[in-house]
Amino acid sequence: MKRLLVDHGAASDVGLVREVNEDSFFAEAPVYVVADGMGGHDGGDVASNLAVEEFARLAGRGLTLEEGVEAIAEALRSADARIGEYAAGQRARGHEDFHSGTTVAAAVVVEAPAGPQWLLANLGDSRIYRFFEGALTQVSVDHSLVQELVDAGTLTPEQAERHPDRHVVTRALGGVASAVPDLFHMMLPPGSRLLLCSDGVSGMIGAAAMAAILDAPGDARDAARRLVDAAVAAGGRDNATAVVVDVVGWADESPYDAVVQRQSLEQKLGVLP
Repeated sequence: MKRLLVDHGAASDVGLVREVNEDSFFAEAPVYVVADGMGGHDGGDVASNLAVEEFARLAGRGLTLEEGVEAIAEALRSADARIGEYAAGQRARGHEDFHSGTTVAAAVVVEAPAGPQWLLANLGDSRIYRFFEGALTQVSVDHSLVQELVDAGTLTPEQAERHPDRHVVTRALGGVASAVPDLFHMMLPPGSRLLLCSDGVSGMIGAAAMAAILDAPGDARDAARRLVDAAVAAGGRDNATAVVVDVVGWADESPYDAVVQRQSLEQKLGVLP
């Protein structure tokens, strides 16, 4: 059996405008997640942390593709319920206009017949990117008002980046928006990088700058830190969070059989036909 060897790094910054960092993240094999909270202090930060807590329960687990799909669905269901209960409790205490929600971008390594695969899920406008051989590809599709306008041909992607409603999401946990995620899976060859980030990163620096940072020398920790630092340097108008996962290679975990290994060696040496 082959096991995927990965390395990861993560960084987060409150930015230059916000008083509270409403982003949360978790990075421990086989699960990696970024959540961007909405609702202000004691709203968004709590919501994103609750979402991350649910995904953290998957750390250290070995999951098949089918088990991974159910585990992600359960994590999202549980987080959505907990966020809803928390918000209801705040409103019952007299905070009538209280609301709390969060986006989610998650990646979980799962076992499949062809070998380990990446099971990806997203809600809202936190993004998942793949970087391989110098090319950056956005894997996830934003659940946002401007993305719907782009899909309808009303806006160009460039216009969407400057639109006043670019931060309005159409799917999220804990709110009136739909909590149904996009789920997809893929294999990533060694040498690939996976990036999960809040819109405080993707909305502040362009794809070309992100690709240049991911292509620069350094490990996953360096890349995550540089992405966040670049977002802050570009204005830091939002909290910025990045999780970078490097696919290093494969480790063969097949049981060692001394007889088979000896016979194989003898065949190579010509002792056996």
